[in-house]
Amino acid sequence: MRPARFALDPAFAIGEVNPRLFGSFVEHLGRCVYTGIYEPGHPSADETGLRTDVLELVRELGVTTIRYPGGNFVSGYNWEDSVGPVEKRPRRLDLAWRSTETNRFGLCEYIAFLKKIGPQAEPMMAINLGTRGVAEALELQEYANHPSGTARSDLRVAHGDKDPFGIKLWCLGNEMDGPWQTGHKTAEEYGRLAAETARAMRQIEPDLELVACGSSGQSMPTFAEWEATVLAETYDLVDHISLHAYYEETDGDRDSFLASAVDTESFIENVVATCDHIGARLKSKKKINLSFDEWNVWYQSRPNPHPVEDWQEAPRILEDVYSVTDAVVFGSLLIALLRHADRVTVACLAQLVNVIAPIMTEPGGAAWRQTTFFPFAQASKYGRGQVLDVRVDSPTYGTKKYGEADLLHATAVRAEDGSVTVFAVNRSQSEPLPLEVALNRLGLTTIVEHSALADTDPDATNTADDQQRVTPHPVEGTTLQDGTLSAVLEPLSWNVIRLR
Repeated sequence: MRPARFALDPAFAIGEVNPRLFGSFVEHLGRCVYTGIYEPGHPSADETGLRTDVLELVRELGVTTIRYPGGNFVSGYNWEDSVGPVEKRPRRLDLAWRSTETNRFGLCEYIAFLKKIGPQAEPMMAINLGTRGVAEALELQEYANHPSGTARSDLRVAHGDKDPFGIKLWCLGNEMDGPWQTGHKTAEEYGRLAAETARAMRQIEPDLELVACGSSGQSMPTFAEWEATVLAETYDLVDHISLHAYYEETDGDRDSFLASAVDTESFIENVVATCDHIGARLKSKKKINLSFDEWNVWYQSRPNPHPVEDWQEAPRILEDVYSVTDAVVFGSLLIALLRHADRVTVACLAQLVNVIAPIMTEPGGAAWRQTTFFPFAQASKYGRGQVLDVRVDSPTYGTKKYGEADLLHATAVRAEDGSVTVFAVNRSQSEPLPLEVALNRLGLTTIVEHSALADTDPDATNTADDQQRVTPHPVEGTTLQDGTLSAVLEPLSWNVIRLR
């Protein structure tokens, strides 16, 4: 196979990576919260009921911003239910996931969870604009962010949180374009409500960052028209518009699945074009950025292997087990986000624990890393700095969904100290892919590491009984000579090549 090639030059950069690109998502869905991050009585639980084994893995994963409490769950969420003495909190029906919500873990516990992760963990709070509206949003904002001296801020103090939570990043609802959403609205209805809510919230705190709901996916029948209508109402009031995308292998079409990021990049570019069109129409110099606040591999078409009844507490749902193939696609989605770091300034892997997640747990038992854990942890650790412009010359292959696709999908990030990390995926299922990278004016002389996530069994997974079955391994034979990096990418592999 002929080599895939690209050139790197510090003069050609996409933009600076916002740390929020490595965000995640905790929703009251399945076992994400209960027996996921929170399990009083577990051998590792701390005094607040948080699983310290999970906290250690979350820190290792390197997540930053964490979106909460939904997701579909937020469209029926009463924030008041989730604060105050736990024994007095009401049990509620959660219409989104047909579960019973106990509210044992709520807003204050979420903030405490973030503090225990570390200072990099920033709250991203979603507001219920499905069954509630402006007044309730303002009440939540007052409770969370006002120092004291008002009814709701003093209530927070009485509940044991003297200091305000300082939430700066807020989602104005969730997937309001979706007919499945409790309180689903038309673009006109939602745009007006989002504008009214944003305007009111900014009367209290002008420097908030607000995310308007974009389309739930590029395949939605109202896609682009939804964004245009919503932004026509909210353009000067919001900072971001959201994108959500999930991918799975269907009908054995692995070639198309491996090229899923072709759709991701198209989605991003189409939303950017729509945002800029509305900005031009309004004669505004402001740029709306993108919050890709739900993304992942999710096998929605697979039946649930666990028996579940309506209105259970924390049922076993959406507990996908990820393979090597899934991890390679997952890494490619990360590459797509990095390649658009000039406009994608927030992104949230959905979700963090148990539910389509990189971390799995058993009640009363172990916590372990899924295959997708490793690309995220490596990207978060080494993908900080300036994204360099990467334009590949690659062999291609045919796909049913996306036509001809490059076998190589890649990006590169230059850190503040001048070191460079190349992230690369070989989409070929059977052939190694030679790679040549011209390193122009970067002053790089040394290969620090070349690691790959690949396996002779593309369906290999990590499980509670075999937690280390799939891990990244070192790759030998990668060279840097006369300003050219030369490597061979294993078939169906996620690669991290670090240079200094």
